[in-house]
Amino acid sequence: MRSMAKIIVTGAAGFIGSYLCEELLQNHQHDVVGIDAFIDLSTPTWIRKRNLHRLLGNPRFTFYEGNLLHVPWDILLKEADIVYHLAGMPGVRSSFGPDFVHYTTHNITATQRLLEGCKQYGVKRLLFASTSSIYGEKNGKVDESAATLPLSPYGITKLTSEHLCRVYYENDGLPVVILRFFTVYGPRQRPDMAFHRFIKQMLDREAITLYGDGTQSRDFTYISDCVRAVAAAGFAAEIVGETINIGGKERASINECITLLEQLFQYKASIKVVGDIYGEPTSTWADITKATRMLGYSPAVDLKTGLQFEIEYVKQLYGYVN
Repeated sequence: MRSMAKIIVTGAAGFIGSYLCEELLQNHQHDVVGIDAFIDLSTPTWIRKRNLHRLLGNPRFTFYEGNLLHVPWDILLKEADIVYHLAGMPGVRSSFGPDFVHYTTHNITATQRLLEGCKQYGVKRLLFASTSSIYGEKNGKVDESAATLPLSPYGITKLTSEHLCRVYYENDGLPVVILRFFTVYGPRQRPDMAFHRFIKQMLDREAITLYGDGTQSRDFTYISDCVRAVAAAGFAAEIVGETINIGGKERASINECITLLEQLFQYKASIKVVGDIYGEPTSTWADITKATRMLGYSPAVDLKTGLQFEIEYVKQLYGYVN
């Protein structure tokens, strides 16, 4: 590689993407180009633009607003060393019904166009952000060899994109690495995600809206742990062609999470059950042995600490006074 690495991050204004750009820019040998089209309907554009505030003043960061279906790869991918592909249409529940067309367009078609561009311009590594949703319902700890049986159209589109990455790796030698994220949380988390929603409802002294009975459990991954692993995957040796789980330090049920929030807020929340869990597994649990071995990954932030950081963020975001 040249002394300066040119790195592309798609979905740069998003939750994980914006933090990843900041992490990459900690190395002064990196120039980062962030791409985002602000298509995520679950996050207002003003929040996504706010996510970019720390980046826009950095002379080694360039932001390009554009849809991956139409952006000029001859400009963006020319001399690019590494591409982190985090852009896409998120959300499990909203992937059912007529909005599915947006998932096929932005998760599958856009990924295929990016793969073609990376192939054409000789990108040295492509990191694809996938999800634990591709595993479906599993018991116990899950490693990367587990059968993939998604429960939602969203999961299907992410698994399809994984298969596309594999096709370009096998047929064209495109240097692809697949990263499967497990319930990433923390400051800048999307407003539709449970922790963000719970915290805002508690700040407003409203009932927490709960899907299911709260016994469903998740492997929660704090954002700073996640982005350190993702950044490392761009440079780690001998991982091209691999699929790697990125999980967290602590698993918990949703009820246990609500109890932690009650401790942090120092009041008991009221709960309103608004429906059953739909399109989601009852449990996720990442085996991160591979990430530890290949990336030196060791998640550090416990759930209570991470929730406190997210509470402070939500307060600032919406202008709550302490």
